[in-house]
Amino acid sequence: MGIGIAVVFAIVGAVLLLTSREDGRHARAARPTRDTFRSGEDEMPPRKRVAVIVNPTKFDDLDAVRRQLADVCAAHEWDEPLLLETTQEDVGFGQTREALEQKVDLVCALGGDGTVRAVAEELVGSGTPMGLLPGGTGNLLARNLELPVDELQKAMVVALTGRNRRIDAAWVSLDADDPALTLEPGVGENSSAGHHRHAFFVMAGMGLDAEIMDSTSETLKKRIGWAAYVPSGFQHWLKDRFTVTLTCDGGTPETERARMLVVGNCGKITGGIDLMPDAEPDDGLLDVIVLTPRGVAAWASVAARVITRSDRTSRDLSRHKCTGATVSVDEHQRVQVDGDILGEASRFSVEIEPRALIVRTESGKAPAAE
Repeated sequence: MGIGIAVVFAIVGAVLLLTSREDGRHARAARPTRDTFRSGEDEMPPRKRVAVIVNPTKFDDLDAVRRQLADVCAAHEWDEPLLLETTQEDVGFGQTREALEQKVDLVCALGGDGTVRAVAEELVGSGTPMGLLPGGTGNLLARNLELPVDELQKAMVVALTGRNRRIDAAWVSLDADDPALTLEPGVGENSSAGHHRHAFFVMAGMGLDAEIMDSTSETLKKRIGWAAYVPSGFQHWLKDRFTVTLTCDGGTPETERARMLVVGNCGKITGGIDLMPDAEPDDGLLDVIVLTPRGVAAWASVAARVITRSDRTSRDLSRHKCTGATVSVDEHQRVQVDGDILGEASRFSVEIEPRALIVRTESGKAPAAE
């Protein structure tokens, strides 16, 4: 009996020994603990940083603006913002390149539409997102993207925490061989694109709209906002018409007697007027309108079509869609891009660069249709 029990214990012991050896050969090594990888104190990941390209002439107290931006960044665990001021000699092109060289995570424009255009032009194709902060009269790109335009801190929160949306960049190319070409002083200075190629993100125009932009007082704009354009509009609305020839996407040229031609990447203009109701900033298309009214009655008809958001072509307002176009006129006209006067020219071309700029928005999507 004792021998039997001893044999049973011996067999069980042998089985357990063999099993433990088998498990030892094939068992996985225990996973090391987190502490195994720690050497000294834990290292926190570096905070993200934003550069703000600011036009100092738009603010009476720039230090207060700096504090507001720093507070928002701290509240969202971003590093202190890098503020780079524009100058009369460089309206934002060089400052944006400096920000990119600093490897920031986001670049914001804080100024008027001209500052926005300069910053955006340099950011095209960079892959770095852009934030839009209200600082001008129009804030047209922000309005078209339905971003905050009245509260700086709210706009900064959207820039830091929003979603990326890709929009198109549009380009105006002036003909260096155009005998009528006269550039305004400083146009294209320090731009990577040079003096004859200029990006726009809302609208470019020739004729009446450029005259209005050029003759509107900056002081008046600062005092009463977009309404400052009204007196200038009345001053020029019956100016002489000119002959314009428009060729869309290499098609058949169309010639008209016009008061102005506008090329849009977005549809809304100053005062919330939806001049091009079908225009979308990310559809890969340019919207072109040619206004040809002869007198007061014709202007009233045009106004009615704009107010009712009619997208139909009429005798006084023709509409076109294209990816590129050439424009020539019989008498040199002033040309503007997003409110910046380039000078006078008798011909230029426009083209679209689809989804080339990343803009930080609340949802990253186009606003819902009304």
